[in-house]
Amino acid sequence: MAQILLLAKHLQDANSVDILPALGLLSHQIRMIPSDASQLTELPSAELIMLDARTDLVNARAMCKLLSGTNQAPILVIMTDGGLATVAGDWGFDDFVMTNIGPAELEARIRLCLSSSHAEEVISSGGIEIDESAYAARLNGNSLDLTYTEFELLKYLVQHPGRVFSREQLLSDVWGYDYYGGTRTVDVHVRRLRAKLGPEYEQMIVTVRNVGYRLAAR
Repeated sequence: MAQILLLAKHLQDANSVDILPALGLLSHQIRMIPSDASQLTELPSAELIMLDARTDLVNARAMCKLLSGTNQAPILVIMTDGGLATVAGDWGFDDFVMTNIGPAELEARIRLCLSSSHAEEVISSGGIEIDESAYAARLNGNSLDLTYTEFELLKYLVQHPGRVFSREQLLSDVWGYDYYGGTRTVDVHVRRLRAKLGPEYEQMIVTVRNVGYRLAAR
């Protein structure tokens, strides 16, 4: 059973079964949120993202580009026949399904997305482990309860231990070029990450005065 995040344009008019009937016949955990760029700063953790592209193809394409640029869970787009003519490689999704797909094929597509997309080895530094394929972060073997952005920020720092990043660099590389928030967003997320690491490990994320942050390996 996978944790699936379903992004849809008009949540008040539909549920997951209305959007993709076969999904209601499977046992996955489904959470729905609006398909809006403002939601991407704090996406709930998920193993797979489904994006409703049945009606608003312009929004769907923009959301795919934003989601793929942040390198998180694989993206499965829900299409109709009328939308196929607009699909191109630059959308950045991992796979697409038609609304009339059967439950057996849908289950196979989900399984393939989960097994083949963004699978990487576990990276670690100073007792912090990032398992990107399982979308999990651990500190000395204990799971960390992180939001999507907190996970991506910690992963980025763990990938580059000892390297100093300015707030602007972090905004660009973690949040993405299309993010319009200010650099204070970085400070807020660093503060939250430190709190979740706890008093003994919070100083692993070092403030470099007048520059930004780095991860100090232990």
